[in-house]
Order: sequence, then structure tokens, then C-alpha cells
Amino acid sequence: MSLTYSTYVSTLSSLTLIPSSNPQFTTILPNAIDYAEQRLYRELDLIAENVTDVSASTSPNDRRFTLPTSKGTFQIITNINIITGASTPESGTRNPCTPTSRDVLDFFWPSSTGAGVPNQWCYYTQANLAGFTQPDNIIFGPWPDQAYPVEVIGKIIPTPLSQDNSQTFLSLYYPDLMIAASMIFFAGALKNYGAQADDPRSAMSWTQQYDLLMRSANPWEARKRFAGASWTADAVEPTAQSQRG
Repeated sequence: MSLTYSTYVSTLSSLTLIPSSNPQFTTILPNAIDYAEQRLYRELDLIAENVTDVSASTSPNDRRFTLPTSKGTFQIITNINIITGASTPESGTRNPCTPTSRDVLDFFWPSSTGAGVPNQWCYYTQANLAGFTQPDNIIFGPWPDQAYPVEVIGKIIPTPLSQDNSQTFLSLYYPDLMIAASMIFFAGALKNYGAQADDPRSAMSWTQQYDLLMRSANPWEARKRFAGASWTADAVEPTAQSQRG
């Protein structure tokens, strides 16, 4: 059964035996959601985290490029394409860029001399947060000779479950893992974590349940990426000596 924000709240209230109107429950609830979602997004290589953003362009003779945030903050970049030959990104030609080290870029393109269409990139910094002087930046080589639309493909952290965002990919397709991860967090909030707890087995039991569910969820997601048996979408057959594919 999939979860909405209201059914998620009521389920946790029932499992923890804490009324959902309890002030302590409502205070700790966003932290439980954050713990569960962050853990699941890191441990599951979800296709649902993948986005494509073409809302930003390079600046002429400036190798620095600020990653766009119109779809969310990129956590992992998988592909970068420089768009050429068209007035709009949708009708242009994609020129893939290869990730490399800053040493390589500094050695081969130490200045804007020889500027052209970039074909390599590396991270410059990843600190797109309040208080940091520099946002998420990458640098290109060679330096761009004009403003090119940049197609950035990678993983973001989607908008969390909340009253205003009543359903997410996790609550829809992995409600069991969402509840199990949340209950691990609540075990700490209820002080049922460690030998001094009223019920120290609570956290261990939910952790075991979470691990059990994760063992089936990870191969499921791998098959979506054609990372199943023999790099197909098939499941591994336990009795087959040579996997199909």
C-alpha cells in the first residue's frame, strides 16, 4: 500500500503509540522524514533521482560554470553536454564532455587562449549553501569561446514528503522502507536505542527489518538500470550456472 503524508503520519503514530497531535511528535516528525529519505536516496540508486537541466549557459572566456538549480541541487553529475548549432537546446547538437582532473585542465588550458567548445570538465567546488562564498561550480576545458547552453544530467535530492508535498516516489513505491527507516529514527527519539533503553531491541528489530527490505529493493532498482543478470533487466536466477543475457 502506498503512503500519503497523512497515512504516513497515522502509521507512525500507531507504531510509536504517540498521538499525532502530540507536540513532541510533530516536532520530531520532519527529522524522521529527513533521516528516512536521505538514507534511502543514498542507499538506493534510484532512477527517480535523475534529472536533466538545460537552464544555464557558459560565459565567454570564463571556464567557470555554476550548476543550475531549477530542478534541484545536483548531488551527483553523470553527464554534461555542450549544446551547439541551434537557438534552443532542444534542437541543438549535444557535445559530450569527459570528466577529468583539475590538473589536466590547468595543464592543457591554463588560459582562454585557444578557447572553443568545451569537451572536458571537473568539479571546482560543491558548496551551494547559505554562508558559502561560492556556489556549485565546475570548470571547463577548453575555455568556452561563447555562451553555450549546457545540459547537465545527474541526481538530486527530491522535494521531501510534507503536508504540502503529500506523496513522493519513496512513499509511493517504497512505503515499507520509508516506514522502517523512520521507525529506526523514532527508536532514538523514544530513547529505545542502546542498553539503557526501555526496549533496546526496538531499534535492532527495525534495523533488521530495514536491511531485509533493502536486500530486495536494491536488485529491483538495479534491474531498472539494466544492471541485472548479465547487464539485462532480468533477475538473477539462483539455480542457473550461467546467467542469461
